[in-house]
Amino acid sequence: MTIVVTGATGNVGRPLVTELAAAGARVRAVTRSPETAEFPSPVDVVGSAAEALPGASAVFLNSRALGQDLPSVVAQCVAAGVTKLVALSAFNADDDFSRQPSRFRGDRNKEVEQYAVDSGLAWVSLRPTVFATNFAGMWSAQIRAGDVVGGPYAAASTAPIVESDIAAVAARALLTDELVGQRIPLTGPQAFTNTELVAAIGAVLGRPLQYLEIPAGVVRQRFIGLGFSAEFADAYTSMLAETLDKPALVTHDVEKILGRTATPFAHWVSAHRDLFAK
Repeated sequence: MTIVVTGATGNVGRPLVTELAAAGARVRAVTRSPETAEFPSPVDVVGSAAEALPGASAVFLNSRALGQDLPSVVAQCVAAGVTKLVALSAFNADDDFSRQPSRFRGDRNKEVEQYAVDSGLAWVSLRPTVFATNFAGMWSAQIRAGDVVGGPYAAASTAPIVESDIAAVAARALLTDELVGQRIPLTGPQAFTNTELVAAIGAVLGRPLQYLEIPAGVVRQRFIGLGFSAEFADAYTSMLAETLDKPALVTHDVEKILGRTATPFAHWVSAHRDLFAK
């Protein structure tokens, strides 16, 4: 079995390649920089999906990695005789785009799922919630600098998922037919408010971290200062505001599929404590 992984150097793609290689699959890892990418032997590293598709049986579709090539790559999958597509979508793919911050980072969660469904091939759509690594990107600089994390809506909630759990489910979807035809919502094992998330990080680090709620306008400028777009900032605060009256849902699909509980957020922080260390 030959499996193509697009976005192979990403937070989900890299552990997915490792999972598939460990399972004995032949893996073709697609990356824009094949000359510098490092993967376990005998993974084939290629620079484009078109180069990877001949003879492939299943493809993992990462819409951010594929960009404008997404529809043509799906068409190429059909023409090449691929039999299964596994799409990386998102928990909130059906929400209004103004509440989908990842769209402004290049994700096309709704579209990648629909292309997979409409392809006529066997398909699976993975719909993970907020990635654990997102909190390193948003909060690590503040935590390295001090004990206060400023942000919007202290009571807003999420159930962050560790990316290696997404990869493990994706591997199951690619290697077996158990999940074909399903849209699978994936979350971590516990919902946290922003206040609770910061406290959880502090507990791992042994520091008295606190979350300070600040106005949305200040948050907007802070995101822009970090290199995010204003549209991303607005969508992020809108997404969080939605959870004030509707707390984050926790699903147990990771446990059902893998036969183990999803990785706790604190375990991820412990494994990546260097990201937050002063």
